[in-house]
Amino acid sequence: MSTSTKSASPPGVQEPPAPAPPRKLAVRVTWRRALRRDWQLYSLALVPLLFFLVFRYLPMLGNVIAFRRFEPGGSIFGEQWVGLRYVDMFLSDPTFWQVFRNTLWIGGLTLVFCFPIPIVLALSLNEVRRRSLKRFVQSVSYLPHFLSMVIVAGITLQMLASDGPVNHVLGWFGHEPIRFIQEPEWFRTIYVGSEIWQTAGWGAILYLAALTTIDEDLYEAARIDGANRWQQIWHVTLPGIRPTMITLLILNIGTFMAVGFEKVLLLYNPLTYPTADVISTYVYRTGVESSSFSYAAAIGLFEAIIGLVLITTANQLSRRTVGTSLW
Repeated sequence: MSTSTKSASPPGVQEPPAPAPPRKLAVRVTWRRALRRDWQLYSLALVPLLFFLVFRYLPMLGNVIAFRRFEPGGSIFGEQWVGLRYVDMFLSDPTFWQVFRNTLWIGGLTLVFCFPIPIVLALSLNEVRRRSLKRFVQSVSYLPHFLSMVIVAGITLQMLASDGPVNHVLGWFGHEPIRFIQEPEWFRTIYVGSEIWQTAGWGAILYLAALTTIDEDLYEAARIDGANRWQQIWHVTLPGIRPTMITLLILNIGTFMAVGFEKVLLLYNPLTYPTADVISTYVYRTGVESSSFSYAAAIGLFEAIIGLVLITTANQLSRRTVGTSLW
């Protein structure tokens, strides 16, 4: 009876390595091993994931009432399919288009002024050599970010009241008091100014952190080539923080239409509706105060689609022009 035996390899000759396991199996084993080893770190992500799931993704199901007639007390997904009826309603409503223009104006002014000012502030602080002065300016500038929106609005209203400090200063120069809060033409200036005061310092922190990643040898090479401070900022500093700038710009463009609902709601009044009323406050008044939930859902869905188109377009343009993008 013959038996098969495995022949031994000649001396000095290595046996061929065993075949590697399939790639999918290796990746699966590696992922499970990492999860088993660092489960405490992964568990920290559960709360943020649940937050976005409950308050961001699940509510998207309610967008269906933009195409169905919703009645309080009935089904949460509406009672009857009406198609694009509510879309036609707000597209033919002149009040909506006035609100839409106000949103574009306030969003555009906020982007134009609130985006570059933190960059300028960060570059200025980066040039300050006295640490005590730099820390003082940083603390004062980013402190408003931690204030509640109600407190920020209250300070703004008190400062600009008819008998407030600003009108007192104007009175010293012989100027009549200005009703800032009641005049529609002043609202956009007030909103953008308070937004700069509240966000400039906090935004500058992000750019200051990005400035620390720039190699000092680049500045040394620029000085050897005869570059002055302005040329170093233009050719070394700004290119060094460009990825951060592009990322924040894309995020700001994505929230272009979602102008600060809380601040506008706290600052405006019926006298300033012609310039202050934006889509978010209009949706609030239409949906919550007037109980036109389907109509408000249609407007909100329209706003979300515009925001999605803006952030996608900005991301594609950034990728093609400067090679930096979010995805």
